[in-house]
Amino acid sequence: MPRNLDLTSLRSFVAVADSGGVTRAAGFLNLTQSAVSMQLKRLEESLGAELLDRSARTIALTPTGERLLTYARRMLDLNDEIFARMTDQAYEGEIVLGVPHDIVYPAIPEVLKRFAAEYPRMRVQLLSSVTVKLKEKFARGEADMILTTEDGCDTGGETLVERRLVWVGAPNGVAWRQRPLRLAFEPNCMFRTAAQKGLDAADIPWEVAVDSDSTRTIEASVSADLAVHSVLDGMEAPHLEQVRHGGALPDLGSKKINLFVSELAKGKVVEDLAEILRQAYRHPMVHRSYATTTTLPVDLRVLSNESALAASESGS
Repeated sequence: MPRNLDLTSLRSFVAVADSGGVTRAAGFLNLTQSAVSMQLKRLEESLGAELLDRSARTIALTPTGERLLTYARRMLDLNDEIFARMTDQAYEGEIVLGVPHDIVYPAIPEVLKRFAAEYPRMRVQLLSSVTVKLKEKFARGEADMILTTEDGCDTGGETLVERRLVWVGAPNGVAWRQRPLRLAFEPNCMFRTAAQKGLDAADIPWEVAVDSDSTRTIEASVSADLAVHSVLDGMEAPHLEQVRHGGALPDLGSKKINLFVSELAKGKVVEDLAEILRQAYRHPMVHRSYATTTTLPVDLRVLSNESALAASESGS
């Protein structure tokens, strides 16, 4: 009598093989660790063979598990292809996208608007934090894809564009003329280090006038002409402007905007969102009022630095 393999168990098996552990696989699959372990046990019992070598500190595949992995990938790929072709635009689910707060505008509102138009039944959970915390979440399987702002690009990442780092301040502001130069930055912002090193190299005295985890606090202080800040060229908020200092402030170099997509999340929908991100950052649109993008046809949940950190600490 024919026997059927459980695709859910196969998907858990492949996730464990790809991620190297049950805990990380559970994060990618949005399941509990015990649920993944139970599915693996059920799969081994149905085949009458051990698939994982649990004798060492890290989980490895047995020879039988290695043979199964090839077949499992083919079955899941075929399953996903059938589902994609047969359901067409009826995609449903959630994608977790992490974006550093300082490159959300102007690209992300347009990205979400376009994606929602193409996949109206998909939800996007937007995590907004600093690069280091987004990479930690991605490593734990808590994000399907992330953007980062870095000097280089780690293995598995894709550089979308490289932009100059520029000084920004209040429109027609004079804070950039003050000495010591008053700075406003988040504690973990890598642009902060670049600004401080640049000022030290130019022998310009400075002080951190605003040190806050809140992006809104930083922007409010800078727009009030109490300090200056630095962002990637073209990414400044609409109520700030680039400082026309005529060489009085140092050049800050450039940073790369990188894209990382989880191997376990890849599929037509995720790849389409990735392509929209590529287009948005490689071919940015001109600034427009962001007010028109506040009511997007997408389930959008934005976590600030504080709430993202709190969620991480609470295990959510």
